[in-house]
Amino acid sequence: MVAGWEWDDTLFAGTAAYYRRGRLPYAPGLADVLAGALEPDGRGRLLDVGCGPGTLALDLAPLFGEIVGVDPDRGMIAEAARVAGERGVGGKARWVRARAEELPAGLGTFTVAAFGQSFHWMDRDLVAATVRTMLRPGGALVHISDLKTETLTAVGLPHPAVPYAAIEQLVRDYLGPVRRAGRGTLPQGTPGGEAAVLARAGFGGPDRHVVSGGQALERADDDVVAWVFSMSFSAPHLFGPRREDFEAELRGLLRKASPSGRFSERRPSTEVFVWRRDPIAPAPRPVL
Repeated sequence: MVAGWEWDDTLFAGTAAYYRRGRLPYAPGLADVLAGALEPDGRGRLLDVGCGPGTLALDLAPLFGEIVGVDPDRGMIAEAARVAGERGVGGKARWVRARAEELPAGLGTFTVAAFGQSFHWMDRDLVAATVRTMLRPGGALVHISDLKTETLTAVGLPHPAVPYAAIEQLVRDYLGPVRRAGRGTLPQGTPGGEAAVLARAGFGGPDRHVVSGGQALERADDDVVAWVFSMSFSAPHLFGPRREDFEAELRGLLRKASPSGRFSERRPSTEVFVWRRDPIAPAPRPVL
């Protein structure tokens, strides 16, 4: 956990209604890459830890016989259940409101455990060690995130780029210069170093895969507003009685950047690390 910061249940309060519209999607082909890496038989169980509104679990549902999403936010769990019903997979999906630190929570064993841009919010050593005990022999832990090392621009696309720097400054003007996170702050941001954590927990690997992004996306100003309110550092409740003032200024900023109310950007690439519950022993050296 981040020194000096404690998780609380307001971290993503009120963001679920904006998440699916505001967040950029994973790169197309993610499910195909995972199918090739994991070789699922369609009968296994997927555990999505920190599932949010079910984005990742529902995309991967065709690969598994059952999907179980775990998230501490009531709104996220409700949204995940709603979308699962819309997609016709409610019968194979289960949504559990719980913190990752409360696992195993009687959920049984799984073929695959997935963390989609969620691991950094957890007591990672505790959660990694627990999840390893929940995986069946030969099971895998999959860590998924946007590729952080690429630079994407809207050059050559039909609409202006989303003015992210100006948006971030507006958030700071309202909420202060230090990143907000629930009832606390994160002066140094969230932690990295997942590889060391998972190695300490006894996982073997990883195998790394990059699913190529770069596809052009068109975004409306409502989509960008939803992106802002989907983020932990600008969750709606953080603005208190100034929320309407903030949104009015945000929309004015966006309309100034693009009078048409349309923006262009590119879908980020997705980085996937596959860790194995059972490290593969090195082949024995031949006797000379």
